[in-house]
Order: sequence, then C-alpha cells, then structure tokens
Amino acid sequence: MIILNRFISFIKQHALFAPQDRVLLAVSGGRDSVLMAHLFNEAGFNFGIAHCNFNLRGEDSQKDEEFTSELAGSFEAPFFAASFDVTGHSSQHHISIQMAARDLRYQWLEEIRSDFDYQYIAMAHHQNDVIETMLLNLTRGTGIAGLHGILPKKNKIIRPLLSFSRDEINRAVDRERLSYREDSSNKSTKYARNKIRLEVIPLLKELNPSLEETFEANRKRFAELEVLLNKKVSELRKKLFRILDNNEYEIDLTALKALEPLDTLLYELLHPYGFTEPVLTDLKNSWDGMPGKVFSSGSHTLNLDRGKLLLIPKRKSLPEDTRINPGDTLISWDNKKYRLASVLIDEFKLRAQPGIAQVDQGLLKFPLTMRTWNMGDRFQPLGAKGKKKISDFFIEQKIPLSRKRNIGILENGNGDVIWIAGLRIDDRYKITANTKKVFIFEQFT
Repeated sequence: MIILNRFISFIKQHALFAPQDRVLLAVSGGRDSVLMAHLFNEAGFNFGIAHCNFNLRGEDSQKDEEFTSELAGSFEAPFFAASFDVTGHSSQHHISIQMAARDLRYQWLEEIRSDFDYQYIAMAHHQNDVIETMLLNLTRGTGIAGLHGILPKKNKIIRPLLSFSRDEINRAVDRERLSYREDSSNKSTKYARNKIRLEVIPLLKELNPSLEETFEANRKRFAELEVLLNKKVSELRKKLFRILDNNEYEIDLTALKALEPLDTLLYELLHPYGFTEPVLTDLKNSWDGMPGKVFSSGSHTLNLDRGKLLLIPKRKSLPEDTRINPGDTLISWDNKKYRLASVLIDEFKLRAQPGIAQVDQGLLKFPLTMRTWNMGDRFQPLGAKGKKKISDFFIEQKIPLSRKRNIGILENGNGDVIWIAGLRIDDRYKITANTKKVFIFEQFT
C-alpha cells in the first residue's frame, strides 16, 4: 500500500509498540478498522482481531461479526468475538447507549489482551475522530485534557491511524478495493458526534480546507501544555498536601488561596479526588467563613478547618472494635498497628512520644478494647484533677469532626478510658511510685 511507510513511521515516531509485540486489533468491519487490519498484515506485525457485537442493528450486527471473522481468517490471525446486551447495560447503569457500548467494549478488550498475552490494543481512530472529540468536549465544557482529544498512546491503548484523515483512509480503501461493512447509523444525526461530523465539520472546512492538519497541530500543542500543567500540579501537590493517617491529607489553605491562576490550579489539584467545578466554586465562596463546612465528591470529603483543608477518603463503615487479651504483642485497628509489651519497672525507661502510651499494668483489667470514640465518652486527662468529655478535649486539641472517628480509644475492662491514641493517657493510669509493671502501647504504622 502507498500509505504503509507513513503508517510504520507514525508507529516508530510515537513508540506505539515494539516489532516483537503482539497487538490486539479492535475491528468493527468498517472502513477504518479494516484498513488498519490490512496495514498490520502487510507490515508483518504480530496481531489478533477482536470484534464486539452490540446487537443494535439486527441482522446487520451478525453479518458484521461474520465478515470480521472471515477477514481474520484471511490473515490467519486469531479471532475473538463477544455479544453484548448494550440496551440492558445502558438501562441498568443509567447511561447512554454510546457510553454503555464504550464501557463494555474497553472492558472486554482489556480482558482479552490480558488473558491472551497481547501487549497493546489498537483502535482505528483517525484525525477526524480527534476533531470530533475536541469539538464535542468544547461544547460540553472541558479541561486541558479534553482539548487535545485522542492521544496516539495511553496506557495499553494505541491508535496507529491518527496520522491519517478520513478522506485519506477512504481513498486508500477505494484504491486497494478493500471489502468492508457500512454502518447505516453513521448517517443519523440523532447522535451528537454524528451531528458534528455531518453538519458542523463541513462548515468549518469551508473556512479552513486544511482543518485536519490545523487540528492535528493544535492537538500536539495542547498535549504538550498538559504535560507542563501536570508537572506544575504535581509539584504543587507535594508542596501543599501534607499526608496524615489513612490516606488523609492536610492542605495549607492560605497557600491554596494564593495560587494563580486559581480556578485552573484548584481544579487540577482536586479533580482526581472527584471534585467538580460547581463544588469547588462553593468551596471558594465558603473558605473565608466559619470552619466546619464539608464538601463532598463520590469518594472524598473536603473539610474546611482553621487555616487548612482536610482531604479525607469516605469511609464505608466505622472501624470495628479490637479486643486485647493478656499475652497479645501485636494488634491492628483502623489500618494502624500497635506493639504491646510488658516491662518491669526496674527495666523501664520513659519515652514521651505521641504514639506511645505507658501505663500501670497493675490497674488493667483484660480484655481491653481499642475502639472508636462515642458521644458522651469521658476521661481524666493526664495532669488534670477531674474528668472531662472527650468531645470537649477534641475541641481543645482542634481535632476536626472528620478525624474524631479515626482516633483510637483504648478502653479498660472496667469501662475506663485508658488512652486517647496519639494524644493523651488517663491520669488514673499513669506510672507512680507504686507501679511494679508498665504496659506499653506503641503505634508503628
């Protein structure tokens, strides 16, 4: 084929795969994917063909599968096919037919790639697909990632036809007299992408006949800008996000407010945790007000605290209680681990560290319990004369509500609180002149 050298050069230029790699081709039977399959065959690459039957076009869907199977047979290439209930998946997950088909296709292709030892999955997207994606993203609203549209390579997905326009692909298919299947749904304007393809792009090409080349140059520039932005955001995240326990982060609010340009950097910093622009706008409108407000995404919460934000993964449930019996030397609670040790007073050396509790063993009544805080809990803080509510103690220590349930409460067998883990022991259990043995609790992760 005349375009073969250009096809191979694009693969080498973007390091899409190595000559010895096995590549799984996603072939629908249409012009684009059929041409891709012929190019792979003519180049002598090692490939298999995979076809998704979405059952959306009645008998035509079955004929597409049969055609693709015969195509794979003509190349003596491995063939994989799967039939999907796209309509049912769309209804079950409340997504469009197009999104349902996309989800099912990529999930199945990855399963085949992994199970049959293919290194990459090749999709037959071309330059006009990039233009359609960029325009669609701009219409719906997008960040910089949406501006560059489809990339030649992303993880295990490669797109070796991105150097060709639709017209070039059509001419190559006609010139080589390649057989293919026509999808009549491509001519329907009820789908947004088709409407852009059939109505918007022709108008734009009247303004710029070299639209494909222009958008390809734009795609490269936007992709490079994204690299620069991601580098900057990564540096900022390391600077502003201080890691706490349980994948929680404390964010310097003063430094966050001072970022320029604020909207872009705030979005890029926090959208990986599921926060949308409307939620982040609410955050900006509230961060000079009273602390305590909480902002949620599907996976995280942002808690507005004094001079900082707390980024916290959502918990599915509270930590379960952990029992401590005589002789235990190691326990786990809420993904934290504690070493337990008993030491004679003559061998004991005091260590004043937040993650260690050292108490009079003679006052302990087993089994002990490590549990979460309950409303109404009281204890006598070390050095204090009387008891106080643990909730009041948390306020004094400026512990935000979101973290209270992650702080371990060590409870004696008689119901007394011995230790608020990492913060304070109860004065009644401190070491005195009468202590004979010391029991040590030490958090080490």
